Amino acid sequence: MKSIKNVLVVGGGMMGKNIAFVLTANPALKVVVTDIAETDIRAGIRANCRQLIEHSVITEAELESRLNRIVFTTDMGSAPVRDADLVIEAVYEDMAVKRRTFAALETLCREDAIFCTNTSVMSPSEISAELKCRTRFAGTHFWNPAHLIPLVEVVKSDATSDETAETVMALLVSAGKKPVLCQKDVPGFVANRMQHALWREAISIVENGIADAETVDMAVKYSFGLRLPQLGPLENADMVGTDLTYSIHDYILPFLESSDKPSPILRELRDTGDLGFKTGKGFRSWTPEEMQAVKDDLNTYLINVLYGK
Repeated sequence: MKSIKNVLVVGGGMMGKNIAFVLTANPALKVVVTDIAETDIRAGIRANCRQLIEHSVITEAELESRLNRIVFTTDMGSAPVRDADLVIEAVYEDMAVKRRTFAALETLCREDAIFCTNTSVMSPSEISAELKCRTRFAGTHFWNPAHLIPLVEVVKSDATSDETAETVMALLVSAGKKPVLCQKDVPGFVANRMQHALWREAISIVENGIADAETVDMAVKYSFGLRLPQLGPLENADMVGTDLTYSIHDYILPFLESSDKPSPILRELRDTGDLGFKTGKGFRSWTPEEMQAVKDDLNTYLINVLYGK
């Protein structure tokens, strides 16, 4: 397994800056961020870490110490780029942009540098299809907010070597993350497949007049949603018994939503411009104060679950 000392993050936007901050949890790593535009990534990280400081998870001094270990450059031809042992790309979710980025990196970085793409939906196999050395390429799906959510899905492409996957997994563990290996490059990887299966059923319940949106969300938050952080679905199936799970599925699965198309409700909301937090109205109406409260409450909840503060 390859030793990683120098990590390059390509893209200093919402995900890139938080990924860089996460990596500084391993003090042995040198972290460099590059972007096409001059970006004050430290200011962005400070804003995102405000609640961590407020809840005494880290101190101001600790934050500044970690920020001082992040180097930023707009020069893709600079030594930090050439010396990278591992690259995590976090540019815009556009196939052509990602392919162009890695084509450029292949000419700039060492031949043994490991390449990772941070994407929630795009195929690592497709992104890396035109690279000369595809065995060193893998997907790394950091979940937003990346500085709080522990999970990172390491996704093997159709060419990723076992050594590459193992090296990436070890790096993420060293930075305090909880990596999981997705052994096949499938749409949605592991967690998003399950998340959107739930969303499909939730939207269907509203679409069919079984319950309104607020009721659906409450039903999740105050029942099985409470135990999910401690009890995974397959652990639960074993707990109640696979025989009971079989019987329940034999009865209920024919009645669950199985459409392979987005709900007509989603299409209508999109077409009428009711885009949720972007416009103040989606399945529900939202004031600016309510939207901010949802975001702040989520971070507070995550901090409490993860750090007990």
